[in-house]
Amino acid sequence: MNIIETPIPGAVVIEPKVFGDARGFFFESYSQQRYSEHGLNVSFVQDNVSFSRRGVLRGLHFQKPFTQTKLVQVLQGEVFDVAVDLRVSSPAFGKWHGVLLTAEAHNQFYVPQGCAHGFVVLSETALFSYKCDDYYHPECEGGVIWNDPEIGIIWPITDVQLSEKDTKLPRLSQLPTERLFRF
Repeated sequence: MNIIETPIPGAVVIEPKVFGDARGFFFESYSQQRYSEHGLNVSFVQDNVSFSRRGVLRGLHFQKPFTQTKLVQVLQGEVFDVAVDLRVSSPAFGKWHGVLLTAEAHNQFYVPQGCAHGFVVLSETALFSYKCDDYYHPECEGGVIWNDPEIGIIWPITDVQLSEKDTKLPRLSQLPTERLFRF
């Protein structure tokens, strides 16, 4: 597999080796041993799948104190996936990185603890997979509004559909210090 570093420390794009012929394809979507060999030492405990239509934007979400590292990929369709560094001592604090994830490319995005995560669906529909290293704790949910001008994410579409909860998320500058992370 090919590991591509991003400007956010610890966030990487993973391109697995795909074996294909006229019958179809095969690729290893996860191997704890192989990922550990590349410095991605995490034990995943929960897998999630979401289905969304074009224009649906989910995020930007995080959990604290029960933080989550996520390994995300698209099983069907295409999304623009984003991580925002919320670790105050990180050189990338408040910065974002976006990745086009597609079912055809089979690429993955490894989002470390301390980052907010979100995506917008670009295809007609998308089936999205998340591997998480801690369980979902609704009482620990947090987030940052998707269009925070201080972060300045350049989304490929701006006519988005949000959940009611996501419309009420604060700007990064409005997050209490105790909701931020350490690098």
